[in-house]
Amino acid sequence: MSSTVSREQRIGIILVAGGSGQRLGYGIPKAQVPLAGAPLLSHALRGIAASGIASAVSVAVPAGDTVMRGLCGEAGLTVPLTVVDGGSTRADSVRAALDVLPADLDAILVHDAARALAPPQVFRRVADALAAGAGAVIPAVAVTDTVKTTAGTEPAEGGIAALRVTGTPDRSSLRAVQTPQGFDAALLRRAHEAARGFDPERAAAVTDDAMLAESLGETVYVVDGSELSLKITTPLDLLLAEAVLARESHLQEN
Repeated sequence: MSSTVSREQRIGIILVAGGSGQRLGYGIPKAQVPLAGAPLLSHALRGIAASGIASAVSVAVPAGDTVMRGLCGEAGLTVPLTVVDGGSTRADSVRAALDVLPADLDAILVHDAARALAPPQVFRRVADALAAGAGAVIPAVAVTDTVKTTAGTEPAEGGIAALRVTGTPDRSSLRAVQTPQGFDAALLRRAHEAARGFDPERAAAVTDDAMLAESLGETVYVVDGSELSLKITTPLDLLLAEAVLARESHLQEN
């Protein structure tokens, strides 16, 4: 069930499903890779449906892909769902999906299909923060590893390490950022319009939509993410996601 404040908004959700999936080794786009018998894309769409907050959904898939278009058609969402061809960068894909969402939305969440197990309550936390007045909201978890800043270059095989440590940030202030990220609809549209003017190098450096909001001087707020919102990028990530689903299935059966 969606929360009280999020029900007062008209929310659009963009699902970015354009990753190549090369590191997973299946030879198919990442969002088509099977997880517990269903493609990552299907799991991500189920999470969106279970959140109960969406008024409209748009999905960006690799240009010309017909398999994922079919999966979207079979998703059974009760709100309008539109599929578009993604672009050469993540920002291009989000923009393409943004362009087909209704113009009268109050807020828009941007989610990655690679985070296919993001729990519905994370969607609701983001929506609630937007309804409470935030213009940009990201879910995140505390960083538990020690993190180093470095300089130099990676060494050639067998060579002396040329990469050196330059500092150790205080990890108490560091957060690992997840999706869905939420925005006031007008702010997200304005941020992506400004990004159209980025040169190729700057455009390629954009790894999430919060960066675009930050570039406009907007405050980005943080809500609790979830360990379940892991980004599935490598075979080890996939194994972990399989274990998570197996554990949840076991708990439900008992």
